[in-house]
Amino acid sequence: MVCFLCVKKASLVGAFFMPAFFAAQVQAQIQPQAFCSASEQLTYVSVKRVVDGDTLRLVDGRSVRLIGINTPELGHKGQTAEPFAVAAQRRLQDLLDASDGQVGLQYGAQRHDRYGRTLAHVFDGAGRNIEAQLLASGLGYQIAIAPNLALLDCQLAAQQFAREQGAGVWRQPVLQAPEELTRGGFRQIKARVRKVQVNAQGAWLELGAAVIRIDGQALKSFKRGSLEDYVGREVIARGWVVDRASRGRNKVGRARWMLILTHPTMIETLSSVKTTL
Repeated sequence: MVCFLCVKKASLVGAFFMPAFFAAQVQAQIQPQAFCSASEQLTYVSVKRVVDGDTLRLVDGRSVRLIGINTPELGHKGQTAEPFAVAAQRRLQDLLDASDGQVGLQYGAQRHDRYGRTLAHVFDGAGRNIEAQLLASGLGYQIAIAPNLALLDCQLAAQQFAREQGAGVWRQPVLQAPEELTRGGFRQIKARVRKVQVNAQGAWLELGAAVIRIDGQALKSFKRGSLEDYVGREVIARGWVVDRASRGRNKVGRARWMLILTHPTMIETLSSVKTTL
């Protein structure tokens, strides 16, 4: 799929040399226009309400989880909402209102998640992809989970735009060392890879107090032998962290925290020089 940004990259670079007030005006005009094109006929449906920044409840009773984005969590059970969680929810509501409460659905190759929610790319009345608009505004993180990768490239481009602008969650990215983790959920871990193990069930990248887990299906997306290149390098990995101690699955000598890595685009190398461990 192609991601269309209505201002060319050269224009974006030039914006950094404009007066601050003019650059801000240009940015405001660009962000809402980032979108991905649908690859098939859309099914338009009516939305009952916005649950959070990445979930909709339809009039027909279905819950729709937007593919390719994870927005910060709203506060539940007395917990404080994560930064930009409310902003993401409000932005999604604004996009819905501008589309007269109607959205087009492009269903994922995997149509439902383990919670029974419908997995779909969501488009506004003008055919613009809503996930990409949220990503371009920095109101969530791009996530890649096979086989629902139809709009991966253009959504990554939308996220990269937000990163370059320092928008939303990219203004001051929350990066945690494994030792700083206190609970599970979607996290960005920054650590040096100490060891890599690969077998028929998948792969493990050891980080000390945490381990990155890549299951056999996700491992197919990685180039053969590429994981060993991470050893000794500092990386940032994004994904859902599981507290193995809380589930009674942790054993003596094993890392308590396990981050589930679903695709190569969810991990990036920070250091180009390996450190001997």
